[in-house]
Amino acid sequence: MRMLAIGDIHGCLNALQTLERTVPFQRDDTLILLGDYVDRGPNSAGVLDWILWNRERQKVVALRGNHDQMMLAALQDEIHLQSWLNCGGDATLASYSPFGDAGRLIDVPPAHRELLETGLVRYHETPTHIFVHGALLPELPLEDQPDFVLYWERFNEHPPHQSGKTVVCGHTSQRDGKPKDIGHAICIDTWACGEGWLTCLDIETNGYWQARETGETRSGMLIPSRA
Repeated sequence: MRMLAIGDIHGCLNALQTLERTVPFQRDDTLILLGDYVDRGPNSAGVLDWILWNRERQKVVALRGNHDQMMLAALQDEIHLQSWLNCGGDATLASYSPFGDAGRLIDVPPAHRELLETGLVRYHETPTHIFVHGALLPELPLEDQPDFVLYWERFNEHPPHQSGKTVVCGHTSQRDGKPKDIGHAICIDTWACGEGWLTCLDIETNGYWQARETGETRSGMLIPSRA
């Protein structure tokens, strides 16, 4: 049994499926997805389908990211539509179109709406780690963390969380394509939708695998650094 954390996917389905084959994912693995499944990449619709499909086969913990929250807001009230489109939602909406055009909100199936609304969690905690999309305020217990911090706060020089647990997050793109480990916190958003990689981290061994949308792969071990 492994606990595998996966960074921000951002519609990069081919990178995700390449990781699935390369690692490879097994039925007794727990997959912890750190949010931002949609926007910017070419196939957000396919990524949400992948999550729903794999939830039927193994344990998948899917966190809510700020881009997932923006998509949900647009689906619930079109007053939020343009701001979402401006943040990469245009690529997401196009991935739903059966005609290869810009797509419409009505093209998003009910199962995807339900996943975004009720199927994502704010954070995930184990005896040794806390998984979150954005960040944590170090002085507050998990249940008191504001949504803005959980979804939007950047990975920076926050002191260790009061729990003493290692925080694993995404959200803040590491443009060099390498996970950043500062000891008490690890960021594995490695810019999959840009010129970087999608990262899968083995929480027990600190080994990781990476894949690009083009199908390239590589692997490595976390190297602790100063914040």
